[in-house]
Amino acid sequence: MRIGLLGTGPWARTVHAPALAGHPGVEFAGVWGRRPEAAAEVAADHGVRAYADLDALLADVDAVAVALAPQAQAEVAVRAAEAGRHLLLDKPVALTVPDARRVADAVAAHKVASVVFFTTRFSREPAAWVAEQAARAGWFTARCTWLGSVFTTDSPYAASPWRREKGALWDVGPHALSLLLPVLGDAVAVTAAAGPADTVHLVVGHADGASSTLTLSLTAPPAAGGVELELRGESGVQRLPERGEPATEAFARAVDALLAGAGGDAPHPCDTAFGLRVVEILAAAEQALTDGRTVRL
Repeated sequence: MRIGLLGTGPWARTVHAPALAGHPGVEFAGVWGRRPEAAAEVAADHGVRAYADLDALLADVDAVAVALAPQAQAEVAVRAAEAGRHLLLDKPVALTVPDARRVADAVAAHKVASVVFFTTRFSREPAAWVAEQAARAGWFTARCTWLGSVFTTDSPYAASPWRREKGALWDVGPHALSLLLPVLGDAVAVTAAAGPADTVHLVVGHADGASSTLTLSLTAPPAAGGVELELRGESGVQRLPERGEPATEAFARAVDALLAGAGGDAPHPCDTAFGLRVVEILAAAEQALTDGRTVRL
């Protein structure tokens, strides 16, 4: 499979590009970005072609990996799907429900494979843990704390306009939901409250009768940051293991999943339909924050 990279920011440079270049199952075909000079730099780092024109890249590849801001990702994902190209997208798929639905509908209409890269879902030990817990019944509740320090350190992502606008709900919220939904079931209701800066607290009701609480932030003091997810139910208490591997290895597994889907396997659980559902839940949480009430999905 020939795959092109769309995007030239820190995530594209440190995760997407090296993972694609080192993956034995794909040919890293080239890079396109909204800043041609940045595309040329990333392409030169890996000895591939820099494309000034997106359609030219789409004509030369079988699939694209997208590392763009969500509002830009939705537009190019639809173009790529309409061109018959398989999609490896980042989370969130989009920042609005209509845009996320356009992506999912384009994937379905043009019968292309799709994978959304929720990093922890493709990390070896956490992925195995999610599968193990999803096979168990009787979960009562879950508690997830996802505290990042993007805005309190010199993180390369601190200047991201969409993160500044949307905060932790839309940045780390998708990661938390990607772990909770397969285990506890779909969300049917969400209540939200604001904390310090971009911090949000969610209470989610799930279709299988369980509930979960989420605390999300990108402005935690560095000493207070970290990720914890704890499940409680008939099986006792289960805690999410640490990722313990670089994001490039998780991304390589996402590439494996795309190859499997393009080869005719059933859609991956983290496809664009799932990506759409995550956006629907995030939009409901945003509405709950604004209206001060529980929103039912």
